[in-house]
Parts: sequence; C-alpha cells; structure tokens
Amino acid sequence: MLDVLRERFKQKKRTSAYPKKPVQLSERFRGRPQIDLNLCKSTECVECEKVCPTGAITCKDQKPSIDLGKCLFCLECSKACPTQAISFTNDYRLATSRRSDLVLSAPDHYELKKAQALKKEMLRLYGRSLKLRQISAAGCNACEADTNVLGTLFFDLSRFGIQIVASPRHADGILVTGPVSKNMEVALRKTYEAVPGPRIVIATGACAISGGIFSGHEETCGGLDAMIPVDLYIPGCPPHPMTILDGLLRLLSQKTN
Repeated sequence: MLDVLRERFKQKKRTSAYPKKPVQLSERFRGRPQIDLNLCKSTECVECEKVCPTGAITCKDQKPSIDLGKCLFCLECSKACPTQAISFTNDYRLATSRRSDLVLSAPDHYELKKAQALKKEMLRLYGRSLKLRQISAAGCNACEADTNVLGTLFFDLSRFGIQIVASPRHADGILVTGPVSKNMEVALRKTYEAVPGPRIVIATGACAISGGIFSGHEETCGGLDAMIPVDLYIPGCPPHPMTILDGLLRLLSQKTN
C-alpha cells in the first residue's frame, strides 16, 4: 500500500483538465473531414466516391458530400483524390443530434451542426446524473473499448455525473455500439424496453449509426434508428474517447470548448 501511495504522489494529478482547458490531440488523429471546392474537380472526377468502402461519399450535382454516419475515417478518399481536395482535420467534435446533420455538403460549406442539449424537462431529470447501459450489438470491441476508456483516471467520466451501469433497470438510457445484428435485435429491444422512461438512446460508431462496413447485409438491421429513436449520434470507427465525451457533455448542456 505504501508503494502505491508513493507512486501516486510522484504521478500527481492525472485527470484531464477538459473541458476547462482545450484538448490537443495527436497530429495523426483523423477528425472532421473537409473538402476544398477550389481544388475539387468533381465535374470530371469521382475517384473519392469510387474508393469509399461504405458509400459515405457521393458526388451529386458536381459537388461531393460526406456522410459521417457511414465514414470509417480510413483516408482512402484523401489518398485517391488527384488534387488533394479532401483532408481530415484535428477536430474531434463530431456528435450530432440528428442523423441528417452528419451529412456534410457544399451548400453548408461542409459545416457540422454539433449536438444540441436535451429538452428542458429531460435536462431537469438527467442534467446532473445520467446512468447508461452499454449494449454491444455485435460490435468488434473497438467502440466498446474507447467507451470503457472514459472510466479511467485520465477521463474520469463520473466527475460529470455520467456512469455506465450493469442493469437497464438502473439506467436512464442506452449507449449502443456495433452494427445491430439480427441475433441481437430481440435482446436490444428488450433492454431498451427495460429502461424506465423517458429514455435516452445514443448510437456510438459508424456501425451503430448506419451499419458501417456491414451496411446492407441481410444479417444486420440497418442502423439503430431503424429500430428505435436516437437522441445522439457519435460517428467514428471507432470514435475517439474525446469525441464520445464531447457528445455526452453537449447532450447534458455542460460547457465544452
């Protein structure tokens, strides 16, 4: 015990200062994509659309759009673009309240409408204490791992009043990962129904949002919102822990940078 205490004293405070201080992620982090229309030659080139493994990019009306709900952030589009019009920023703030807001298009200058806070009555109930039941609906464990990381000393999710609980009976909502396979459909519905209302539903990762790489497969359900209403969409494959945390805090109207 003395050795443990001595080591903790040497390490000092390890918890992130976020959201009081901004977070600077690695330069290698693949955040919000952007398209430079001055470089894009979509009238004669659709290379980005052809290489996208999930169909996240469409070149319609001579201007490409990117669906972050399908995007794997694999960089294949940016590699294939002959003019390097597509790039990925360091912006981890990707969560939205509506599925349609995940589609970045030229008329909006590829701006992302970030997640909005819950309605007043829901905030009164859950703004200072939110319990979530995490459901892996046939996930690969990548999204699950990055969600679990939020419980570590660095992120300390519980300091925001948010906790992952073991039973849907003790939860205020569910956080779903994975492509929602047919084998998980009944279990997911039963877990959702076991959560006392009003419930919060969070789709985490491309698979939960759209089916991801498994989209269109006969053994998947086509995304979480094809089954139940969703309050928060957190894109990524997997989403960075900061992306998940930022989305949760926006949902609860807690200050973020």
